[in-house]
Amino acid sequence: MYQVYLLLGANLGQPLEQMSVAFKEVEKQIGRIINHSSLYKTAAWGVESGPDYLNQVLLVETILEPVELLKIINKIETKLGRTRNLKWESRIIDIDILYYDDIVMDTEQLIIPHPYLHFRKFTLVPLVEIAPDLIHPIFNKTQQDLLKDLKDELEVKKIYI
Repeated sequence: MYQVYLLLGANLGQPLEQMSVAFKEVEKQIGRIINHSSLYKTAAWGVESGPDYLNQVLLVETILEPVELLKIINKIETKLGRTRNLKWESRIIDIDILYYDDIVMDTEQLIIPHPYLHFRKFTLVPLVEIAPDLIHPIFNKTQQDLLKDLKDELEVKKIYI
């Protein structure tokens, strides 16, 4: 069994409902959710003109290998209505692989750990809530330390526990 940290995000349609459905689909298709953060509301990042996002981090136990996991994630996103046009555009649902055990992987298909997680407050705040002492395998820093070093001033507001 592998332990995987996933980030759910949504800012179009009915984000709260889509996050709930994505949560259930992750448990159904990927594996048992061991822990999860609260839900957080944040302003759009990357393309700042979009609606606010809801974000949540899940810790999932899975038997899926990294590329197989990515394929299942893409199927879940498509099932929920996600389309891919522009990078960082608003979306119905987004599921990112943040960490996959302590694996470091950099292929055309997939980069683990997520290459932007240490730049994003909306990722680190919920991650610190459930795994403050998790070590980033490249930077050799805890999530809490990554958050302390962060320059991102985006407001991240807890809305549901």
